[in-house]
Amino acid sequence: MGTNTTVASIFRPLLTVALGEAPTVRFEFWDGSSLTPEGGHAGTVVVKTKDALKNLVWAPGELGLARSYVSGMLDFDGDIFTVLRALQQTAPRDARLGADAAVQALNAARKLGALGWKPEPPAEESHQRGRLHSKNRDSEAITHHYDVGNDFYALVLGPSMTYSCGRWVGPDDDGTAPPNPNVGLEAAQTAKHDLVCRKLGLDRRTGQDLLDVGCGWGSMVIHAATQYGARAVGITISAAQADLARKRVAQAGVSDRVEIRLQDYRDLGGERFDAISSIGMFEHVGAERTGDYFTTLRSLLRPKGRLLNHAISSPGGSRIGSRSFIGRYVFPDGELLDAGTTSVEMQAAGFELRDVEALREHYALTLRAWVANLQANWDQAVELVGVGRARVWLLYMAASALGFEDGGIGIHQVLGVVPETGGEAGLPGNRRSWM
Repeated sequence: MGTNTTVASIFRPLLTVALGEAPTVRFEFWDGSSLTPEGGHAGTVVVKTKDALKNLVWAPGELGLARSYVSGMLDFDGDIFTVLRALQQTAPRDARLGADAAVQALNAARKLGALGWKPEPPAEESHQRGRLHSKNRDSEAITHHYDVGNDFYALVLGPSMTYSCGRWVGPDDDGTAPPNPNVGLEAAQTAKHDLVCRKLGLDRRTGQDLLDVGCGWGSMVIHAATQYGARAVGITISAAQADLARKRVAQAGVSDRVEIRLQDYRDLGGERFDAISSIGMFEHVGAERTGDYFTTLRSLLRPKGRLLNHAISSPGGSRIGSRSFIGRYVFPDGELLDAGTTSVEMQAAGFELRDVEALREHYALTLRAWVANLQANWDQAVELVGVGRARVWLLYMAASALGFEDGGIGIHQVLGVVPETGGEAGLPGNRRSWM
């Protein structure tokens, strides 16, 4: 590198290819040089070492950027939501940089002396093996995501220990008001659990049998048992979740009505339930197994039994790629189905479709609350899971919040029922009973 050449000047062609001629984010490099847009900027991307460029050479695009961020070679200075939004708006292809950027990265690395052996990926990266959505591989994926540590999840999720979209409505909401950010995370999660209970008809009589598929740390089954007298079974394939869920059930005083099992949904059979909730689990099932999933749940319901499927959705459906940040670090093997596909598959399994509700804006507020919790407890989170894992969660939740805000991803609750032979479904004529 010449005496008058800065890292910024070498990086400029690469950034032009990746972000266009006028990015609204400032870039600062390890030699003190920078690229600053005219007229102010949304925040700063700090590139701390030339090894960050090495990651881009060996893994062009999103995966290389993710490795640099998780390992601390690259950082953001400023509000993370603002910086990510500015980068997203400048590079609408979600950092899939393509061949031109790969060439520019290679040229920049050569000029900076950053070529060399392939860097070791961060330890937080997941590498799945085996047949897609086999029991063993699904178990590995769930372990990677959920067995991070119950104490860490408690910091992020708050006392409700609920890892799914809350419902941000005030006590006087009549179903017409927009989501209210002043409700608070715990109240929003309670409102979500109550909404699910009412959609399932648990408020109509006490003592109904509920199955919660992917029960997490037990919050849904505890709510159903304490508020509506339900007899509930919660299943999960995360050992860490099951252990804490059982403790929380005992603390709530409902051990006589709630059972937590370490069990795969594919091993269910020979039981009957009045209602089934599946909240934030369907994303792990996979498109190829969706029909079997709904058929299995259909076989477990009594006549007039209801299923509430609550899941993140993607218009047209999408498989989370193995070379994406979320696919490699957060949700290995995850798949997001189109809400229409989910509805079709439920009907094909024998459900009568009765209601579909979108909660997209509610999930954006939930994620922002989780980010605030993580940032407020950052030092403790790092102590619990390490700085790399904490950075994974910060980036994942912030980016996901933006995805829900702009409609790139959605979330839907789909309600189905198993009618009796004569067509009697046992549902109210409208939504008022659960609004």
